[in-house]
Amino acid sequence: MINLSETINQYLEFCKYMKGLSSKSIKAYSTDLKQFAEWCKNDIDWCSKQIIEEYLMLLYKNFKPKSAKRKIASLKAFFHYLELEEIITSSPFHKIKFKRREPLVLPKSIPIDTLSIILNTAYHTASNPQNSEYQKRNAIRDIAVMELLFASGIRIGELCSLHKEDVDLKNKIIKVNGKGSKERYIQITNKSVQSVLKNYQKLFSEEIRKNNFYFINNRGNRLSEQSARFIIDKYTRISNIEMHITPHMFRHTVATLLLEENVDIRYIQELLGHSSITTTQIYTHISMSAQKRILTQKHPRNKIKIEKSE
Repeated sequence: MINLSETINQYLEFCKYMKGLSSKSIKAYSTDLKQFAEWCKNDIDWCSKQIIEEYLMLLYKNFKPKSAKRKIASLKAFFHYLELEEIITSSPFHKIKFKRREPLVLPKSIPIDTLSIILNTAYHTASNPQNSEYQKRNAIRDIAVMELLFASGIRIGELCSLHKEDVDLKNKIIKVNGKGSKERYIQITNKSVQSVLKNYQKLFSEEIRKNNFYFINNRGNRLSEQSARFIIDKYTRISNIEMHITPHMFRHTVATLLLEENVDIRYIQELLGHSSITTTQIYTHISMSAQKRILTQKHPRNKIKIEKSE
């Protein structure tokens, strides 16, 4: 009998050393697969079609569609590995046909006026003579974080993983290590963003040199994703903005606004590092919503009045 727990551990080793997946991906696979192992208790029939179908129904019952879909993808990849390695004769997924219609959840973006208020609040903090040098210094770092998120549309994990050598201020380019260890290069063209990055790098040069990470927290170590979220929460609160804003919303905002400016969707796909244009196309739904609002409110046809004949 195949021991499920041991086989999962073997697969995770395979993903780490043979496929070269990131630690974040390995952790997600581990969580999903060990959850499956715990559910079936190493049942002798754990690879049967019936067991898998029961588990899939349980996932959709207990988790949000996006989470369930990810867990199913992890399980499907695991069984594909088992089949390739001839640990099992055939993956049960070959016999399972399921097509669940998921509700379209449009990504939330930040209104440009709101973003302007938050950034202005941060810049005011950095220049306020009543604040200490420590407060001003940290404010410059906070501005650099938010400006780069908005300028590049990178994920918060990608931003916090930037190394010193990834940020080339001379040529105004950053190298981003994205999902699946895929590299992409993004040009930083806005003068204000260039300026604040130079200022930040000068102020934190010693910490950057010691850690080799580009963004540094208040303790002089690598800035964590949680710390970056705290930065955004801080200036949202100080700005008296009631909207809950996350780092990922900066990414959505960049994509949405570029699309509304008629930028080709393939350029947006490249900027965001989407492996498939299908992922990027979700922003076209937002663009259509904006189009409807604009045409409803501002189309010149609204100014034409038709006089009814008697």
